[in-house]
Amino acid sequence: MHAIAQRGPRPQGPLASFIGVFKQRSAVLGYTPASVRNQAPLISGFSKWLDQKKIATEDISFDHTENYLRYRARHRCPRRDDVATLRRLLELLRQEGIAEPQRPRDVTPLQGLLDEYALYLRHERALSPRTVFYYVDFARSFLERKFGEGKLELSALRAVDVISFIQRQAARGSRGAARKLTTALRSFLRYARYRDYITIDLATGVPAVANWSMPSIPRSIKPEHVRRVLAHCDRRRLLGRRDYAILLLLARLGLRASAIAFLELDDIDWEGSTLSVRGKDGDVHTLPLPIAVGKAIAAYLRKRPVSTSRRVFLRTRAPLQGFKTYFAVVSVVKHAMTRAGIESPRKGAHQFRHALACEMLRKGSSLPEIGQILGHRSPQSTAIYAKVDLPSLRTIALPWPGEVR
Repeated sequence: MHAIAQRGPRPQGPLASFIGVFKQRSAVLGYTPASVRNQAPLISGFSKWLDQKKIATEDISFDHTENYLRYRARHRCPRRDDVATLRRLLELLRQEGIAEPQRPRDVTPLQGLLDEYALYLRHERALSPRTVFYYVDFARSFLERKFGEGKLELSALRAVDVISFIQRQAARGSRGAARKLTTALRSFLRYARYRDYITIDLATGVPAVANWSMPSIPRSIKPEHVRRVLAHCDRRRLLGRRDYAILLLLARLGLRASAIAFLELDDIDWEGSTLSVRGKDGDVHTLPLPIAVGKAIAAYLRKRPVSTSRRVFLRTRAPLQGFKTYFAVVSVVKHAMTRAGIESPRKGAHQFRHALACEMLRKGSSLPEIGQILGHRSPQSTAIYAKVDLPSLRTIALPWPGEVR
């Protein structure tokens, strides 16, 4: 751990004795000595401000940090990370039992309703966190458009409100997005009816979105592009080792971005050469760990910074913690394709998953085998890959009327 010299006058206020602890914790999280030195005056100034305002340490809240930053901005130019630094300080004070746990703020009727709905989706419907997020977000948009800042009166909802909202939203996105919207809205309206917030069964009035079975061919990255993306990872650097391991998990195992982002150290069985992967619905299935993938992960872990996080893949900048969302993996893919000079309208992680399925199909794997590797719960999810097996499809194609064979 880096030793950080004390500079400037001795700190004052209720946090004076805690600044040293904050510096040590910051170093553990991967902040450089220069960053910690730059953050220390902010903490010292905050402590002095608390002393002037007669605010005890145990009473410090997020509101106090906001008030202090506004006060500080009138006297000096704020730094970009000031908010994050004080938030991290407050979290550390609470972890140490010095400050009181965060007090719940006043909850609006809308937020209270959405919190109840989210709880219902998690516990009664057992939906995944990602699905709960989307359902609640759609419900919020619907209710805010109907009621705005006015009184939340669900009994005033009518079928025309539902139809006009769907028409407006569907015009902005794809057919797939519109189907998700209608499914989420039916779910919320059924919940409202279940709780007697509405007396009309509005869920039956949600219009259906036209849905043709398997309308498009899966868009996958070309095999030569996969090789280029992997070759352009500079594995002499920690970032390159991390990205290479992530890209191999996408290309060789077809994992979802969320599964990679939330992969834990305990999910890897090195002796058994297996990997435990969490699916969209929280179910866990075991996959064989290819030698090349295992070596790539091990090469990264040997150089990975020390961290209290049990996540396999960490941020490269402080705080050294696991990814918060799967968007971090999507970002890895996007930057990797840019480095490799690959121009493509799609730069998401899912195209690697499609590429693996198509390659397995070309090498003779059956659809059930592909579904097992990809973690599909329904055969219909895998059936779409039959559309890329053109030689097999030609054998079952009916002759065109009038064609001489």
